[in-house]
Amino acid sequence: MVKDLFERIQKNKGPLGKWASQAEGYFVFPKLEGPLANRMIFRGKEVLNWSINDYLGLANHPEVRKVDADAAAEYGAAYPMGARMMSGHTSYHEQLEQELAAFVQKESAYLLNFGYQGMVSTIDALVSKNDVIVYDVDSHACIIDGVRLHMGKRFTYKHNDIESLEKNLERATNMAETTGGGILVITEGVFGMRGQQGKLKEIVALKEKYNFRLLVDDAHGFGTLGKTGAGAGEEQECQDGIDVYFSTFAKSMAGIGAFIAADKDTIDFLKYNLRSQMFAKALPMIFVKGALKRLDMLRTMPELKAKLWENVDALQNGLKAKGFNIGDTNTCVTPVYLEGSVPEAMVMVNDLRENYGIFLSIVIYPVIPKGIILLRMIPTATHTIDDINQTLVAYEDIRERLENGTYKRIAAETKVDLDAEQA
Repeated sequence: MVKDLFERIQKNKGPLGKWASQAEGYFVFPKLEGPLANRMIFRGKEVLNWSINDYLGLANHPEVRKVDADAAAEYGAAYPMGARMMSGHTSYHEQLEQELAAFVQKESAYLLNFGYQGMVSTIDALVSKNDVIVYDVDSHACIIDGVRLHMGKRFTYKHNDIESLEKNLERATNMAETTGGGILVITEGVFGMRGQQGKLKEIVALKEKYNFRLLVDDAHGFGTLGKTGAGAGEEQECQDGIDVYFSTFAKSMAGIGAFIAADKDTIDFLKYNLRSQMFAKALPMIFVKGALKRLDMLRTMPELKAKLWENVDALQNGLKAKGFNIGDTNTCVTPVYLEGSVPEAMVMVNDLRENYGIFLSIVIYPVIPKGIILLRMIPTATHTIDDINQTLVAYEDIRERLENGTYKRIAAETKVDLDAEQA
């Protein structure tokens, strides 16, 4: 007997979906309102916001808002119509690609409509069934989904573990010699949860011993790392060793879209084989002209990155001085690791939002191991020292309540399902 396809959906909502009745609208799918800034409105109250990736504070910058508005007035939301290959190509798309390539020190670049979709399609286009992929086990979901499309062999290596990478490169080499294919290594410039830089310099050095190409997702590094803001490769002085550089506009550029950059031959190939772009409407002019403005500000206003890092250093040093575990982050991403259950985490975040006016992202199982609560903060150029001091005081209070069992007791009294995380 054939089962109803939706029977599984009705019975098993998934590891995150099972929390929907308790979490939706507050812990997940919350509604932040008002201008994008360090302080916004949540459920009618002002909150200090540590949960948007507007690193350089461009999202609500008056110069950016003006360019966005002017582009909307001139072109509307639809222009250009059609895919780039057919009818959606403009000189502004070309200009943005040229400027992006120059900024990240590559020969050529190509615009993508979305970061997630773009990474999935880039991986799909770069490899054939005979090729082998080797990738960091902690890679972002867009990389995982891109690898899932691969019809050939793939290996994961332990997170940021060069010894593990080399062992898997040996396996990949043996496999590729059998299939007659090549090897693609994929990692991130900055891992968005833990805040660690990928070990790009060490990976590039392995090219002297192994024949592979390197694809780097630098979504969180672009605009925040490196002397000019060109990202983790520039920071580690190995940008030349990155064969395909990828970043999104959704972080430092405070917009929509993404790009890939590489040598001209590679970009020319991707332009004609990247299915997510070949068969998709071109990036609208609002976002193209907006991105040109944002990129110009990245190049000409180094004070934005300087202010960002002033805040990053103040926040991370303050947390470490008070004994908090922020792992080994060496980027703007600021995680705080605590021990506790999912129900305790829910009560803790409620306390932060309702009693301290602090809004941030909480990361729990299954994204991280059971028993760990990760409070993830994204400092931006718009935050202030007062914001940081307010947060440090609140963190000391919530740590005490977590350790003395207050949150566990409240979770039980309010019937937060203490057994649900075992389901």
